[in-house]
Amino acid sequence: MVEETVVEKTWRGMLEGHPMARRGDPEVIEAAYAEPRLRVLFPFPSHGALSFHRNTRFPWSGDLPFIASGLQSYTVYGPRYLGVLGEVLTPQEAAALVVAHLPRDCGPAFDGPWPPPEISAG
Repeated sequence: MVEETVVEKTWRGMLEGHPMARRGDPEVIEAAYAEPRLRVLFPFPSHGALSFHRNTRFPWSGDLPFIASGLQSYTVYGPRYLGVLGEVLTPQEAAALVVAHLPRDCGPAFDGPWPPPEISAG
């Protein structure tokens, strides 16, 4: 049996509503998980937003777009709130918009703090 990665465990816990998992908008979490490029990133729901990281422990990469849930729409922001990439009506559209703005070299997330070992060693 293959052991789950930290990323896989985190997604599963959120999708299944595990009591120890972070809470977020279930529709956004499901829509993001349905996107293969987002599923390999570390998800982090907080304050009405779902962010994605290239690593699994603080400090986070913080360089990827994320989804903020509104009352009747979803806003996709650039990294660190540096601009709005779009406002859409469904979580599926929001997840697709995040994917469209991911860097080409993005994913899968590595286990550990940011920056990656090869950058911090240099």
